[in-house]
Amino acid sequence: MSAIVEQIYTACLAQGSYFIESNGEAAVIDPLRESEPYIRRAKERGVKIKYIFETHFHADFVSGHIDLAKKTGAKIVYGPNAHTDFEKIEAADGQIFIVGGLSIEVIHTPGHTPESTCYLLRDEEGKQHSMFTGDTLFIGDVGRPDLAQKATNLTQEDLAGWLYDSLRNKIMPLDDHLIIYPAHGAGSACGKNMSSETSSTLGEQKATNYALRADMSRSEFIEEVTDGLLAPPQYFSKNAALNKKGYNSIDEVMKKGLTALSVDDFEVLSADLDTLILDVRSKEDFGKGFIPGSIFIGLDGSFAPWVGALIEKLDQKLLLVAPKGREAETVRRLARVGYDNALGYIDGGVEAWKAAGKELHNIHTISLEVFHEDTGNDHHVTIVDVRKPGEYEATHLKNSINYPLDFINSSTLKLDKKTKIHLHCRSGYRSTVASSILKSRGYDHLVNVQAAFEDLKTSSIGLEGNCPSLTDA
Repeated sequence: MSAIVEQIYTACLAQGSYFIESNGEAAVIDPLRESEPYIRRAKERGVKIKYIFETHFHADFVSGHIDLAKKTGAKIVYGPNAHTDFEKIEAADGQIFIVGGLSIEVIHTPGHTPESTCYLLRDEEGKQHSMFTGDTLFIGDVGRPDLAQKATNLTQEDLAGWLYDSLRNKIMPLDDHLIIYPAHGAGSACGKNMSSETSSTLGEQKATNYALRADMSRSEFIEEVTDGLLAPPQYFSKNAALNKKGYNSIDEVMKKGLTALSVDDFEVLSADLDTLILDVRSKEDFGKGFIPGSIFIGLDGSFAPWVGALIEKLDQKLLLVAPKGREAETVRRLARVGYDNALGYIDGGVEAWKAAGKELHNIHTISLEVFHEDTGNDHHVTIVDVRKPGEYEATHLKNSINYPLDFINSSTLKLDKKTKIHLHCRSGYRSTVASSILKSRGYDHLVNVQAAFEDLKTSSIGLEGNCPSLTDA
């Protein structure tokens, strides 16, 4: 096949977009918010981007389809039932689009959402080459069927039934050698048990993916796919709305967010009660001292998903404290999940704040040895485990309370501000995030345990649970 299919995988979002080119023409599937990666590839390879294909209204990130179309003249393509507030092609099931010597067929596969669509790529000889499955079919999993419920008045069981039909009738009859390119991999909240692999073949998925078992009935599929679904992060519905209605230009968002602020200007802006200071440094640097009122969500963790889960307003005014040289990365990664209202960053960072004689706050951070002493000598200590429910149920410290970080905003109502609270997770990242949120809300008796859970398991207070299975922070 005289063509290039390139997967552009963004690990922090566990998201795959695709650049396809043939004979001077190109197509992009499910682009990131920023246009530069696609425009640069087109320029370097001397091709024109003809189409931008969207597999569905993404909920976990803001797609770059609108900006990319404006900058390149490419046409935006969705499948059936995709009603938008901007100009696009609403393709029919089975419609064919030509890109160079290749053909791309629209395969409507409702289930994850009503408009979910896969795109089947055929080579110059008409042979099935690959399919871009969006959130319909992942490697090792399928898309969750509960995200479009409120917008459609459908139950998750209704959508799961549609997904079963789409998989059996539209995808599974295709050639086993067909390469499967999904929109997400392990770490995404759009499915339950995705593989860390980012591509496979249809034959391999038929053999290994639980949802494609040949003997699986419709009712069994619905039960398995809907079992154990956690509530989606609060930003999902808001991102889906932006993808459907439109959003601000990424260039304008970057320009505003990259305003370098003096210490005095930063302090004046931070006095606004509607403004949030977001510190994205490492958990170790944050632990050494931070600007009062700051919330920590580190760039080197699952940054964008945690921002989306914890900062409730997409239009939240944000002041940034970022490592030197990573300011643009911070603004860009915020914009990927729809947080477009960064007002700028403190020029010189925390060091400039200190040099100006300004106060820093700290959260008491302890080692494993001190944790042993505290918990061994004080039987009234409160231990808060901020890992996910499944992690906690598998193994947890005896007498600990599980308040998952995802829902810490509501959990604060259940914690006593007068009590000494020890927080821990798997590695210290999530407990640092949780500690910063509690600190900003007037919790002063906090102890952040920055120790690996594998080490905490040796604590004398003991363990409860089923098995020592752990997951990433």
